[in-house]
Formats: sequence, structure tokens, C-alpha cells
Amino acid sequence: MKINTAEFVISNSDVSKCPKDFLPEYAFIGRSNVGKSSLINMLTNRQKLAKTSGRPGKTQLINHFLINNNWFLVDLPGYGYAKVSKKTKSVFQQFITDYFEKRQQLACAFVLIDIRHEAQAIDIEFMNYMGESEIPFCIIFTKADKISKVKIDSHVAAYKKQMFANHWAEMPPYFVTSSTEGTGKEEVLNYIDEVNQEIFKNNSGGF
Repeated sequence: MKINTAEFVISNSDVSKCPKDFLPEYAFIGRSNVGKSSLINMLTNRQKLAKTSGRPGKTQLINHFLINNNWFLVDLPGYGYAKVSKKTKSVFQQFITDYFEKRQQLACAFVLIDIRHEAQAIDIEFMNYMGESEIPFCIIFTKADKISKVKIDSHVAAYKKQMFANHWAEMPPYFVTSSTEGTGKEEVLNYIDEVNQEIFKNNSGGF
């Protein structure tokens, strides 16, 4: 799939105010500083579509971007913040939960994980929540250009081991990416395209 158009539509913290269009949505979420904005910009061929920042936790709203006029890319706040108050964090957590549990248009979530680090408890816990809530998701390992292929394989294997230990029957679909080198771009976009085709075929143009 080639992305020809990508436009910002709305930011808000209330799921009921999200776009009413019945178009499939793909939500991107991960811990602070995981490289989410850089990945979104790489996937869409837009250098400044999602705001990048050296300050973790900058994304604090549900951000909708309309892609090719037929699906939404949704940029969500992270589930780990470096410098926000407990009160603010609880508000974030609530509308993230609301989005995942109430948004009928959600076709798939992409959980971003920094491949440089070994399996982190917060990532495993978040994916367990997604699984228990029966929310479809894939894993995107980011920053693959920062470590060797051997370490990448080792860290992916560590995540598989942790998930099997948490009673997962199988590893969710996953992609290894680098925003700097463009690694994984085609694979992620092709996956979205395949899901979109299935949705439109089964629902004659939407949900």
C-alpha cells in the first residue's frame, strides 16, 4: 500500500468526540520515548505529521489522521510517562481504556516496543490487558538499527518466552522496524492494507 494523502483531523480526550466516520482505525501506542512519532512519520512519508519531541509523554490526546481518505491512523498517549502527575496519568489511562473498549471502528492496535531493551514488565502487562480485553493488536519493535541482528532475535525470543509464561497460546503478529532506515515500512502498510480489504469486503465499505 502506498500512502498518497495523510491529513490531521482532530485531537481530543473524549472518545465520544472521535470522528463519526465508520472507517477502520489503526491505533499506535507504546511507552514514552519508544519512537512512535518517528515511526508514524516514516510510515506516512510525512516528516512532521506526528510531532516528535525529546520530552517523553508529549502526546497527551487521541489524535486522528485520515489516510488515503479511507482509514484512520490514531496516535495515542503512551502508557508510561516520565514527568506527569499521578492525577494526569490516571486521566490519560482512563481515556486510553475508553478508546480501546468503546471504539467500534478500531481494526487493530500496534503496540510499540523498543527492541534495544529486554522484555519490560510494563509492556507485558499492557499486552496482557489487550489480550484479556480481546482487543486485536500487533507488536511493532522499534529502533532496530540501534542493535545487532543477533540481539534483535534474542530480545524477540525473550518477549515470546515472557508471553508464553503469561499463558499466551502464540505470539501476536509482530514487525521489526527502524524509522531511520525505513525497515518494516512495507510490511506494516501491507498488513493494514490486507485488514482493510477484508473489512471492506465483509462490510461493503465500512463497519
